[in-house]
Amino acid sequence: MTEPVYRLQGITKSYGNREVCRIDSLEIRRGEIMGIMGPSGAGKSTLLRLLNFLEPPTSGTIIFNGLALNGSARPPLELRRKVAMVFQEPVLLSTTVERNVAYGLSIRGERDAHRRVGEALEQVGLKHLARAQARTLSGGEAQRVALARAMVIKPEVLLLDEPTANLDPYNVALIEGLISALSRERGTTMVLVTHNVFQARRLAHRAMLLLEGKKIEVGEVAQVFTNPADPRTAAFTRGEMVY
Repeated sequence: MTEPVYRLQGITKSYGNREVCRIDSLEIRRGEIMGIMGPSGAGKSTLLRLLNFLEPPTSGTIIFNGLALNGSARPPLELRRKVAMVFQEPVLLSTTVERNVAYGLSIRGERDAHRRVGEALEQVGLKHLARAQARTLSGGEAQRVALARAMVIKPEVLLLDEPTANLDPYNVALIEGLISALSRERGTTMVLVTHNVFQARRLAHRAMLLLEGKKIEVGEVAQVFTNPADPRTAAFTRGEMVY
């Protein structure tokens, strides 16, 4: 059996006296799309920040590619570069689209960046805007630039924090298609945070429900949506308010 990319053991994250995340155990399998569902304030984005090594856990251990990390030391740069993240609100540099996409390659000293940037922009349907100023783009275009910037460095893991929130149906469909293609063609491991249960069902291989920072249920998408073990999962997937 393939070793999972991530194994979380006894993870907590607190800010002061307020605990915002507690995951007793979780595995994220290599090559899967893991859908993380839950209402606002459930701890979804906090979990992504832990997986991206932006913040250390308060307690517990994150095992990434077999290396145990417990927050006592910052993970090595080589390891952190295996993970890329696309945020709900993309932060673009005040320069052209192509320079935004090339940024990760340039700081890595990668060769043949121009060709790779062109291919990434073509994949996201924005090659015609390569010379445009990134901050003049629409919300959907900006999110596609952010996705291209992550894709071009070919990360082992791609973390997606509400990547289609507040976008029009056209851009939602484009971005969902890109996510599916990355999974199918590259085998990229992805963690997709979404409050949209329909999106999780369309894209994810497995899904997890988070409530108040705690794992309620995790399983294959078909099981979670058609035969959930917890009544709160059943309610959430029906679109009911669950807190």
